[in-house]
Amino acid sequence: MKIYWTKESLLNLREIEYFISQDNPNAAIKLTDKLISLVEDLIEFPEKGRIVPELSISQIKEILYKNYRIVYLIKKNSIDILTVFESHKLLDIENLVNQTKSN
Repeated sequence: MKIYWTKESLLNLREIEYFISQDNPNAAIKLTDKLISLVEDLIEFPEKGRIVPELSISQIKEILYKNYRIVYLIKKNSIDILTVFESHKLLDIENLVNQTKSN
């Protein structure tokens, strides 16, 4: 399995790291590293996440870590990381569906 990060997911990850780094640069790096590590685990265990409740599509799953959600699409030979966001925010379903159609 290969992992592919969408532009949105990379942008979101950078924004999360930047926001946290304003108060605590070390915590920002640790959190970002942990989120990336969780994604890398998907290479061996792509089914480890839960189905995204808002979508109920078996190929679109998410990993929850602290206050963050990593949403990903399982394909035959790869995994697309669709978005990473704080769980108190709403999932942008329209944008997510558009990403899955263009990939």
